[in-house]
Amino acid sequence: MTLFLTTDLGDLSLEIEGQKLLSLAISNKKTNNNTAVASDSKGNNEQADSVIIQLKNYFSSATSFKTIALAPEGTPFQKSVWRELRKIPPGETRTYGDIASKLNSSARAVGNACRKNPIAIIVPCHRVISANGLGGYAGKTEGRQLDIKRWLLNHEGALA
Repeated sequence: MTLFLTTDLGDLSLEIEGQKLLSLAISNKKTNNNTAVASDSKGNNEQADSVIIQLKNYFSSATSFKTIALAPEGTPFQKSVWRELRKIPPGETRTYGDIASKLNSSARAVGNACRKNPIAIIVPCHRVISANGLGGYAGKTEGRQLDIKRWLLNHEGALA
């Protein structure tokens, strides 16, 4: 099932299979329709309802995400990085080096795993910064992607 949700940040596209979230992507455009729309829907889906409610709560008050079953595709290393990212509370950041130390890896490898993160916002790669600045977001170090990272960190109160 594919869901679309318009938020203050922009339009989100979510892929849900069964009761698991496979991906959440942020579009480069924003519509004025502040609703969730499902396509390929085959009846009620508790996971879809829960994800939409939690995303709306996040955008209204930067709350944490509770029980969302995730099934992102990635390598074992990428999945280990994504598990670490989910431990970072809203309003806090960690450096690529911090995550690398926990995983006995390199900051560059952590950055590459963040770039491949298929579940934006819920797997909060935006909370990972470089040792001397914001770093990048979704593989970019300027433009719309970095604006998204700044917006998310400001929304959570992580940037002064």
